[in-house]
Amino acid sequence: MSNIYIGYHFTIEPIELGSEILIAELGEKAFESFIETETGISAYVQKDLWSETILEDIQILDNPEFKINYTFEEIEQVNWNEEWEKNFEAIEVDGKCHVRAPFHEKTNAEYDIVIEPKMSFGTGHHETTHMMIQHILETDFTNKKTLDMGCGTAILAILAEMKGAQPIDAIDIDNWCYLNSIENAERNNCKHISVYEGDASLLVGKKYDIIIANINRNILLNDMQQYVNCLNDNGILFLSGFYTEDIPVILESCTSKGLTYVKQFERNNWVALKFVK
Repeated sequence: MSNIYIGYHFTIEPIELGSEILIAELGEKAFESFIETETGISAYVQKDLWSETILEDIQILDNPEFKINYTFEEIEQVNWNEEWEKNFEAIEVDGKCHVRAPFHEKTNAEYDIVIEPKMSFGTGHHETTHMMIQHILETDFTNKKTLDMGCGTAILAILAEMKGAQPIDAIDIDNWCYLNSIENAERNNCKHISVYEGDASLLVGKKYDIIIANINRNILLNDMQQYVNCLNDNGILFLSGFYTEDIPVILESCTSKGLTYVKQFERNNWVALKFVK
């Protein structure tokens, strides 16, 4: 195989949902590495597997709900670690939780999480992940059976285990995320996380004390009844992946199914809500 890659650099609006969909579509092609950037994503394909028509049937590029521009270049011998280091900064949440890559210095934070940012969704940089970390930091997870739905890199499942949760299920529909979650759980010496590839259909017959779901508005609304069915009495549901203007429809869905609103965090027009059953 050639070591020459073609790198595509996409700017995407709205960035989170657009990036998620674009990566899913590009993943069906020969693209093999993706890096989150401040304005979108970079995607890489080996030149041997590339053609000028590779983006021809990528549907999101023609979707009027998204504004996507891109440039591309030929790159020899991509040094992935170097690419990740350029695009991945360590973050700290509320002085308690430090999220870093293996190449960052360890700090004396109470919760030190190491994430290999191969597919850097859920690295803590996005507002929704940051707020979910805040919710988890405030919550007693001791011996709580927990679900991380749409787990991404499994960062939230890892933090839940560090706070005493067990057992923990982490589920994602994306194969990259599934594999990366297994790797990150092992990297952080987690013993109680089981990772599954799939969707809410895996939840039939399951029961949890705490459910964490950081996905997007439409999937949350579609799967809400399944989350409620899986939640034990007095169980907690954390939801994020949507904007402040989506709160009324999320609120209506949750309260109509017997959940009680508790509190929310807001960050740059994104929100993370807490409900109790």
